[in-house]
Amino acid sequence: MINQPSNHTVKAFDQDLAVLRGMIGEMGQRAQEAISDAIEALAHRDTNRAMKVIEGDKQIDELERQVDRHIAQTIALRAPMADDLRELIASLKISGVVERIGDYAKNIAKRGTRLDEQILSEPLVLLRSMGEAVSKMVADVLHAYATRDPELAQVVVDDDLAVDQMYNTMFRALITYMAEDPRYISTCTHLLFVAKNLERIGDHATNIGEMVYYHVTGDMMAERTKLD
Repeated sequence: MINQPSNHTVKAFDQDLAVLRGMIGEMGQRAQEAISDAIEALAHRDTNRAMKVIEGDKQIDELERQVDRHIAQTIALRAPMADDLRELIASLKISGVVERIGDYAKNIAKRGTRLDEQILSEPLVLLRSMGEAVSKMVADVLHAYATRDPELAQVVVDDDLAVDQMYNTMFRALITYMAEDPRYISTCTHLLFVAKNLERIGDHATNIGEMVYYHVTGDMMAERTKLD
């Protein structure tokens, strides 16, 4: 005869999941703020704000370690099965991806400290748009994770196409600036790396969306089309 978990055990496991979701939510919030702060630090040549992002990444790293420990402890104490175990495994992967998003924001902040010239206005507008778009993707996908919403996870995946289009537009614009005036080569090279970091944040948000969709539905999301 299979022993059914007691109400106390189920309640304790639900509490463990609530704590876990809270930690990952805090990681996501910090990562979102880091993206916005990194872009604004770059735009305004604000070294202090950039350093705040760089130092703040340590807190995201520490939260990831806490998530790892919490999941390991929950598995050891609760011995979860089936859907519960799948959620824990998905959460472990998601926390790692959020940590990488924080790293990309940190990389953008570092680039900002290396720029010596005023940023060109057109690329700056597009960079801000990209930053806002990927920050929203991160917010939406973590809300989808917290609420177990596969439809919202699918929306996030679909939104990545617009970010890819912005990146391609940015790439072409910066190459044109460099070709027309070699004085812009250094600045444009840094901005290309910034744009690529934002594009990668969008990819990571999409990866989280696919994980959320799988752990909620048990099905793999249809393969998405990427722009060349």
